[in-house]
Amino acid sequence: MNLKIINSTENINWEMVSFILAKAGLSSSEPEICKRAFQGSQVTIFAFDDENMIGTARAISDGVKQAAIYDVAILPEYQGKGIGKIMMENIMDKLPGCNFILYANVGKEAFYEKLGFRRLKTGMAKFVKKEIMTSRGFTE
Repeated sequence: MNLKIINSTENINWEMVSFILAKAGLSSSEPEICKRAFQGSQVTIFAFDDENMIGTARAISDGVKQAAIYDVAILPEYQGKGIGKIMMENIMDKLPGCNFILYANVGKEAFYEKLGFRRLKTGMAKFVKKEIMTSRGFTE
């Protein structure tokens, strides 16, 4: 594998971003929505194996205090190879001094715990598609 991390949204195949999010079990959106979300983020990560996109991640932030990480997704055949850790460290390195929050897919919490994340006791959420988020185990 020839891993390459890109932080720019230039020349990104947004259909592939949408595909990766869906393949990784995240809430997928149309390519144009993915493009708007990533371009509106403070930090963007795209992981490639040679020229093939294999992973995504992004963070929105005020740049000094708070950040929220979204869309951490890696194609299933590339999971378990340390790519997610590299992507997460890349985001955190670009936002030093920030507190981070994120949604973990059910069953993936241990991955984030290894990176120092802890479960929230007072986290709250209001989702547009609340029934879907409840059925996926994110809310009560």
